[in-house]
Amino acid sequence: MIPARDAGRATVRRPRRLIATVALAAAAMFVAGCSNAPATTEPAYGSLPTYLPTAAIQPDSVLTGSAAHPALTTQGDQVEVRLGNGKSVRATVSGPDVPGEGLPYVSPATTCTWTITLDRATATVPIDLHEFTTIDHLGGTYRLALAPGQSTPPAAIGPGQTVAFRVRTRMETGEGLMRWAPGNSVVASWDFVVEND
Repeated sequence: MIPARDAGRATVRRPRRLIATVALAAAAMFVAGCSNAPATTEPAYGSLPTYLPTAAIQPDSVLTGSAAHPALTTQGDQVEVRLGNGKSVRATVSGPDVPGEGLPYVSPATTCTWTITLDRATATVPIDLHEFTTIDHLGGTYRLALAPGQSTPPAAIGPGQTVAFRVRTRMETGEGLMRWAPGNSVVASWDFVVEND
């Protein structure tokens, strides 16, 4: 028989051992649960359905423009302009550059300057400044003039040459289009936004 004094100790020791054993088992299960967690995978979307049409235009590709099928792109993009009789030239319009961005007063119109670059001509292609115009989001048409200090571009561009010139006009803020219309037929348009805020 256990003496009363020892019996008290035995009852005290067993719960301590039991609590320590349970705590150790719980910690081991927690660590084991963390280390055996399933790995996460990135979601996959799969391929597009076969019944959807294939895109004919590749992003960032050079568009082709003609009087029959004018190209519409954004400022800074190149267009291969086909003028008939085997003549073609690559055209790029960059801009507009506007003065006074960030001023405390935002005017409803501002001076806009574009850079027009022509290159890769396959034959002699005439250059006529009057064939370039802009239109604003309200349909207003703007004639362009050479930027101050800009020399007059040559009357034509030939194979192996590059011609770049700056033109400007004052136009309303908002969206607009730069158009090239040799022979009064638009062959290419470049979308832009006039911002002065």
